[in-house]
Amino acid sequence: MNQTPPQTLVSPSATISALRLAGIAQARRAVLLDSGPMPAGSLAPEVERSWQRCLGFGLRPLDPISFAEVSAQQMRRTLDDNQRLVQTAKPVLEKLGRAILNTRYFAVLTNSAGVVVDVSGPIDRSDPRADLITRIGTDLSERSIGTTAIGTALTELQPVWLHRGEHFFDATSVYSCAGAPLFGPDGACVGMLDVTGIDAVERPELKHLVTQCARKIESALVLSHAHSLLLRLNWPGTALGSDGDGMVCLDRDGWVTGANSAARQMVPELSPAGPHGVPARLHVSEMFGIAFEMLFDAARRAHATLEIPLWTGLALQVLPIERAHETSPVVANPRTHRAQNLSLRDIEDALIHKTVSDTRGNVAEAARILGISRATVYRKIGKPR
Repeated sequence: MNQTPPQTLVSPSATISALRLAGIAQARRAVLLDSGPMPAGSLAPEVERSWQRCLGFGLRPLDPISFAEVSAQQMRRTLDDNQRLVQTAKPVLEKLGRAILNTRYFAVLTNSAGVVVDVSGPIDRSDPRADLITRIGTDLSERSIGTTAIGTALTELQPVWLHRGEHFFDATSVYSCAGAPLFGPDGACVGMLDVTGIDAVERPELKHLVTQCARKIESALVLSHAHSLLLRLNWPGTALGSDGDGMVCLDRDGWVTGANSAARQMVPELSPAGPHGVPARLHVSEMFGIAFEMLFDAARRAHATLEIPLWTGLALQVLPIERAHETSPVVANPRTHRAQNLSLRDIEDALIHKTVSDTRGNVAEAARILGISRATVYRKIGKPR
């Protein structure tokens, strides 16, 4: 009697994984071997751009990779130049290492050139595939080892996820990795944070985790930066005190000395403008419609939470926190401070009085500077302060 053999059940995740790898393989044939059209959606645009750059460098997928280390002199200079980055990132890397402990992934921190400056997590040193890419001083740049999360994130300046064959070289197709660039207080890229697994299950959610950790490192870099006043920013209705806060550092005269990525996204004037990502010298009065002295006054009075208008017409919550000692970091958690909300009308009134005072009572000039009518200025200054 013939019996039909039992069907082997295949999990949906295994099917998705097989289809994903098949799509990557077809994309490799289309782009790297020029063997036909690439299926739509089979490859992220940033990965294809990286592949094209690698081909432009003269690299080929079957080339051997040396995972070269920089010279001893370069290594000393690299460690000296990135000492603050390594020390600031260390607590975040330790927590990240614990978070990925059971995933067969580990963390790598590089400088802006893609040279390894620190690592964390469960690294199997007996496996050369892990050991080679986690040696301090190894050059993991795009020119050196082709498309990886490290080289792609540093070039594209955005978080990325790469799985197996999305890496350029055949020899690196054992890796899966997520990477996010790191930006310093001046807005320039200072390095990147990477999480890599070897022959590991694809975990694209690690892109979110590594991006969140990168933002924490950036905020810690801002807090360690020289400043007299720290401004924590967020939109009205959002509680201040989270990792999503924007942070801006000011000197005693109200000039911006540093900011994190969140602040640069909230305030257009903070966006990098130069070829190296560093904005021109900026005063806080160019960001907000408020005299900078009010921010220092609010910090000294009661750590007041202000609602301050931007020149775009939007408004932000701002918590100014004065730094007690120039050489010591600020513990800037607004949940430990008593919030005293000032209304937008109070801020506007104070700004008008300040402008009239600065113009020595010239109401017409004050109205021109503020972009309001003289009648409005007269009405406001006629009110008791």
